[in-house]
Amino acid sequence: MSNLDYDIIVIGAGHAGCEAANISAKLGCKVLLITHHLDTIAQMSCNPCIGGISKGNLVKEIDALGGLMAKVIDETGIQFRLLNKKKGPAVQSIRAQADRMLYSSLMKELLEKNINLTLKQDNVIDLIVENNKIKGVITEYGHKIYCKVVIITAGTFLNGIIHIGDKTIKGGRISEISCEYLSNSLKKYGIMVSRLKTGTPPRIDGKTINFEILEKQEGDEPPPLFSFWSKQKKIEQVSCYLTYTNEETHKIIRDNLLKSALYGGKIKSIGPRYCPSIEDKIVKFPGHYHQVFLEPLGRNTTEYYPNGLSTSLPLEIQYKYLKTIKGLENIEILRPGYAIEYDFFPPTQLFHSLESKIIENLFFAGQVNGTSGYEEAGAQGIIVGINAVQKILNNEPLILKRNEAYTGVMIDDLVLKGTNEPYRMFTSRAEFRLLLRHTNTHIRLLKYSKKLNLLNEIEIKEIEKFEKDIERFIIEIKNYKLSLNNEKVNNLLISFNENKLETGTSLYEILKRPNITKEFIFELDNNFKDKYKYEVIDEAEISIKYQGYINKQLKEIEKIKKYENYIIPKNIDYFKINSLKKEAKEKLDKIQPKTISEALKIPGITPSDINNLIFYIKKQNEL
Repeated sequence: MSNLDYDIIVIGAGHAGCEAANISAKLGCKVLLITHHLDTIAQMSCNPCIGGISKGNLVKEIDALGGLMAKVIDETGIQFRLLNKKKGPAVQSIRAQADRMLYSSLMKELLEKNINLTLKQDNVIDLIVENNKIKGVITEYGHKIYCKVVIITAGTFLNGIIHIGDKTIKGGRISEISCEYLSNSLKKYGIMVSRLKTGTPPRIDGKTINFEILEKQEGDEPPPLFSFWSKQKKIEQVSCYLTYTNEETHKIIRDNLLKSALYGGKIKSIGPRYCPSIEDKIVKFPGHYHQVFLEPLGRNTTEYYPNGLSTSLPLEIQYKYLKTIKGLENIEILRPGYAIEYDFFPPTQLFHSLESKIIENLFFAGQVNGTSGYEEAGAQGIIVGINAVQKILNNEPLILKRNEAYTGVMIDDLVLKGTNEPYRMFTSRAEFRLLLRHTNTHIRLLKYSKKLNLLNEIEIKEIEKFEKDIERFIIEIKNYKLSLNNEKVNNLLISFNENKLETGTSLYEILKRPNITKEFIFELDNNFKDKYKYEVIDEAEISIKYQGYINKQLKEIEKIKKYENYIIPKNIDYFKINSLKKEAKEKLDKIQPKTISEALKIPGITPSDINNLIFYIKKQNEL
């Protein structure tokens, strides 16, 4: 190590780069984080929020593995909400609006406090590679910097081209430079490069929005926080507002479609299917009016983000259609909306550790792997940071399984299936999502945090105490007996829309009832409030109410493990298996996997398909 400048060099200081650099330096490596601009670290290039359905689970996983994102948003958030409160725990998640400037500033401050981490403003233009192994980087300022591992987290900056109508501008973000050399460097080493597209709405002046006629969206009280270690505090939450497009909006956009870069033929790349531009929405969903969420960019700014209006139309058309939307009749645009095309490296070229299969000790994370979103980037970032250290130490990499983490689902999808559009995390991608609740994140990942020293001793003890408190609470309510004629209990049950007791029972059995919550427990016996945190009772309630479903998913996991090396008969006719969906039949017939393990690796084949296939084979063997 003494003859090397650094152990690890991270290229790019977006959300992936920050997590990768921080955790690898935290684990004791000497790390250099190179960014084109030190004032745009952890910049929120698009919407000013962290979390959301399944994305909030990724943020909590970053937190459980020793990362920064959850802590930073808890400190700089201006509105917090738990989404899908009326639905089951498998699809609930936290979302927070951020003060984007404070978020970036605090992230930079925390990185600078990491004694093993150095920040440098420069631009990497080439890699130093010998015998297909990383040796260092060459920068625009003429530096040759040697290292053991390089991590590329360059976001949308590699050959980035911005489109606003018929105008094209080179840049990784508006008013920021594009990196034009690194992709070519990677190509010459045999790495495949492709293109993707994404976009962003215009930013508008809150002083010109008529909030009085709009639907207000307020935060939850008390605010739900992301980090396991954040302490509840009073936060003055800022409201968001909801409005809608209308027929006049749609007519203006339809009449000017060919002026957009997307429909005018300038953009050839594929954009995010699940976060389409307003032009795409109007073409593909005619007759539907679309929600527009007006989100503040900070507590002390009048700049707003109209979520739902990503566009590549000319600026004058952006003005024209915005002014047709309720509340925006007198709007002023502060920054135009735009589309951006950029290079990415198809992730099928990576191992599950996110290390390149082509160049040893080269890792990739974030949008360069074809993903979209700060949370997806941050989750990949912390994994590559951990795995870069493990590679240097000659240890096995951290590879999270699909039944262990949303991060595991995402990386497995990327590496095995690849992507031809910006990949976004959804609960529907996780077949074992009931096991991957945002409420149990730190418990399910604790074994990795302990094994890899990702958390300090105090943090680990707090998680262990949380787990023990849940067990203690469950034992206590099992022993908490309720007699048949207990008038207080029966009156409470009626007030919670539940039937009276028909026999003596325990509080544990009562908690299984659908309408019974922790509020029932507190009204029955206020001592529980003093003994246990709300989060303890919440997680205990979920595990009790959903125990049957949880056990079913655990059995499915064991079944798939058991049959991984199960031989698939050569003469099997997949089209005769009625329980398989059409897509699964076609893919299995085309690829003809030899074992269940091979079938599992086929893009689009789900564990449900595998279970149906195993059942069919076993049934045929019995005939």
